Amino acid sequence: MKKIIFFILITFSCSPLKKYEETATKWQNDISKLENLDKSEKYTDNAILFIGSSSIRAWYSMQEDMIPYETIRRGYGGAHYSDIIHFSKRLVKNHNPKAILIFVANDIKGNNKSDLYSKNLPDRSPQEVKKLFKLVINQIRTIHKTIPIFAIETTPTSSRWKAWPKISMANDLIKKYCNSKQDLHYISTRDFYIGKNGLPTDEFFKKDMLHLNKKGYALWAKIIKNNLQRVLDSN
Repeated sequence: MKKIIFFILITFSCSPLKKYEETATKWQNDISKLENLDKSEKYTDNAILFIGSSSIRAWYSMQEDMIPYETIRRGYGGAHYSDIIHFSKRLVKNHNPKAILIFVANDIKGNNKSDLYSKNLPDRSPQEVKKLFKLVINQIRTIHKTIPIFAIETTPTSSRWKAWPKISMANDLIKKYCNSKQDLHYISTRDFYIGKNGLPTDEFFKKDMLHLNKKGYALWAKIIKNNLQRVLDSN
């Protein structure tokens, strides 16, 4: 019996989620608000569930932009893979969607600060971002075994252009992982947001050169819908 208890304690202490548990503390209220929306809003089983960071949260025209797809918007500002791993189940458990889309873009942004409770979490390596992404998928798969999941590529932006080599590497690692798994798909966007000069096209972004503007969201929606149509409508 002592050996069994010891094994359980060791297993818990070595849990990949536990390593990042301090990063989740500040987001509890945001997740609770999203869970409250699950109680007040009703959707059909044909809806597409979007989870992730501020680009999802602030996509106020999602319902209109994504026609003819029914959508559920469950993003929170500043989300990192290192915290969404703790909330993945809570974000998806109250829904039975046709597909789940994930966009998280804050784990690499050219920042080396180490204050876990500020908005400036230290950058993760591309390899660690991939591991965190896999943890998110594993959490979702405990609830939704075969629902198609789409990873939306982190967009190139002028505000984080110095970090683009690492962001791009993380994108590539996640894409490779998605391509190796059934019912896991990758939506590439970088070529649409980089101009002929090899730099991000600022006309698609707000003044902060980070978040999409109306034109940027319209393009995003077009790319996403083309991928959904290719996968979902062909079945």
